Amino acid sequence: MITWLTSRDPFPPLHCALGADSDAPGLLAASAELTPERLKSAYGQGIFPWYSDGQPVLWWSPDPRMVLVPGRLDVSRSFRKTLRLVQRDPRWEIRIDVDFSAVMRACAQASREGQDGTWITEAIVEAYSALHRAGFARSVETWYDGMRVGGLYCVAIGRMCFGESMFAERSDASKIALAALCAYAEAHAFEMIDCQQNTQHLHRMGAREISREAFVAHLARASRMAPPNWRFDKHVLARWTAASPFQAAEP
Repeated sequence: MITWLTSRDPFPPLHCALGADSDAPGLLAASAELTPERLKSAYGQGIFPWYSDGQPVLWWSPDPRMVLVPGRLDVSRSFRKTLRLVQRDPRWEIRIDVDFSAVMRACAQASREGQDGTWITEAIVEAYSALHRAGFARSVETWYDGMRVGGLYCVAIGRMCFGESMFAERSDASKIALAALCAYAEAHAFEMIDCQQNTQHLHRMGAREISREAFVAHLARASRMAPPNWRFDKHVLARWTAASPFQAAEP
């Protein structure tokens, strides 16, 4: 039985989430509302919302958990050439938090293989935008010649980053934003970026699964650390464009 949460109810213990043999592995609870306060509480405990329009808010904590160690992002030889071009060409920029809500809406409109529609409803945009205004959500944006052409948004508490969604309107634009985020995260003692659930795309980019127990233990430490200033630009991409073969994975 899934717990129904009222506005004052705490989340149930994570071990109450449905197991791998269920129809909805990781499903923990449901509620009628989505507030920034509930969102921050959820992420701080290793829980995230994921549901479709017309459904109640569904709260998840899967086991295992998919995470990306920032320094282990899989940067192929061809993509490294792209990043070098981005560094040289002044038309390319990395901007932070220029228009968080617009990035979310662009992610909602992005077509994805095997998905019909989007879970990023207007209620989701409003709740995460409020979390952004409170300082706990960020957008990393790729700009070309004065136009936003890709990016991502994430939740960030202390030195813990939770990746949410990406979009690209130009080839590799979302990957450029992710490469910048990973380089910045590694330089500022973020040991992992939460990717939530396993997908082939994430696996190809270097993400791996860890137990929920290990994830929550790390989250408890990292979320108590002082946050960085969240100001960076495309120069962080030098992390991936150096000549050393140990700095990025080859195909």
